[in-house]
Amino acid sequence: MEIKDMVKAIYEALDNKKAFDIKIVDISNVSVMADYFIVASGDNQNQLMAMQNEVDKTMHENGVLPKQIEGNRTSTWILMDYEDVIVHIFSEEDRLFYDLEKIWQDGKTIDINDL
Repeated sequence: MEIKDMVKAIYEALDNKKAFDIKIVDISNVSVMADYFIVASGDNQNQLMAMQNEVDKTMHENGVLPKQIEGNRTSTWILMDYEDVIVHIFSEEDRLFYDLEKIWQDGKTIDINDL
C-alpha cells in the first residue's frame, strides 16, 4: 500500500468514527522517524477505542500491520505506529496539553484533498 493511500485510509477510518480536528502533518523533511503524523481527537475513551479499532481494522484489511500500538482502554492518548505513518489519537484535553502540532510546526499541514 502506498503511503498516501495509507494516509487517506486512516483519515477515512477516523472520520467514520466521528473523530474531530483530524490533522495530517507531513514530517518527511524534518524527521527520519516517519513521513506523516495524523492527529485526531475524540470526546471520550469509548470513542478513542472505536477510532483505534477502526484504523486497525482498515489497515489490517489492506495488509498493513502496526509496528507498535501504545495505549489501552483507559488511555487518553493512543499512538499507532505504521512506520511511515504515525497516528496519534487524543482526548481533547491531552491534545491541547501535548500540542504536537506546535512541536512539529516545521512539518507541513496537508489537506486530505491535496493528497
